[in-house]
This record gives sequence, C-alpha cells and structure tokens, in this order.
Amino acid sequence: MRNLRPNIIDFEASGFGEDSYPIEVGVVLANGDKYCALIKPASRWLFWNDQAEQIHGLSRELLVKNGKPIQVVAAELNAFLAGMVVYSDGWVVDKAWLSRLSYDSGIQPSFYLSPLEMILKEEQMEIWSQIKQEVIDDLALQRHRASSDALILQETFVRTRQLTTLTGSSLV
Repeated sequence: MRNLRPNIIDFEASGFGEDSYPIEVGVVLANGDKYCALIKPASRWLFWNDQAEQIHGLSRELLVKNGKPIQVVAAELNAFLAGMVVYSDGWVVDKAWLSRLSYDSGIQPSFYLSPLEMILKEEQMEIWSQIKQEVIDDLALQRHRASSDALILQETFVRTRQLTTLTGSSLV
C-alpha cells in the first residue's frame, strides 16, 4: 500500500448482538477529510443497551432529537465515499451495522468496506496495541466516539507502518 493513510470508518451502536443498530458513524479519509453523523434510530430500531450507552455516552433521546434520518446518513456516506475502499478494525460488527443501515434505508453503499487486517503487515499487528495507546495518549481525543476512533485507527496505522518500514522487522 503506497498511501500511508487508509480511509477509515467506525461505527458506534445501540448495543451488542444481532438486535443492535448503528447510532453514529465517523470516517476519516486518506486526504484528511472527515465525515461524522449521529444516526436517528429508525422507527423499528428499538433495542437499547445501557452498558453500550455507558461506553459511548450517547443516549437514545439525544439521537432521536439530534440524529440524522437513516436515509440521509446513507446518502451522505455514499456521496462522501463513492467508489472508495474504506477500512474497519471491527469489520464483523461494522459490516453488520452498515448492512442494517443500507437495508433499512433502501440505499446500497457506493463504496466497499474491508477489514483493516487486509492491509496490515504481521509486524504492524505485533505492535498495534502499544502504538494505539501512544496515539490515544498523544491525541487526547474522546474515545468511543466514531470520528475520534476512526482518527485514532488511521494514525495508529500510519505509525505502525512507519515503524515497521524503518526497521524492516518486528519491534517486539
């Protein structure tokens, strides 16, 4: 991968498991452009997990009041990401949440969602947790918010790629 900054997407959700749905999406592109939106729950999206709320800090009431309708979010994501590959560190759940957004909004993604692991070298994976914590400390962003987490992931990717490219081998 020639570009050191991959396009990154992250979702926050109403909870964990098959009844959960996306409540926030954040994207940071290779060029630094960002997109973030709170998602107003669709009328049939009823599941809510208080433990998840404690993690992300977003109440259902806040989303109902300030979130964008799912059709708007899906259309904005498509306009922002048209034809791009965007990477997720939690592909298994993020893919499910993107699929739910897409299906329930009736808007198919115009972009491709791929696991971040597809572009990570083994050497990057070995130092990922350590470097991610350094990035979190350096950037001092609010964690478990979609746009902040996307930026943290992108910067962690950049730093781990630079470190492993410089050394050519594992640092652990």
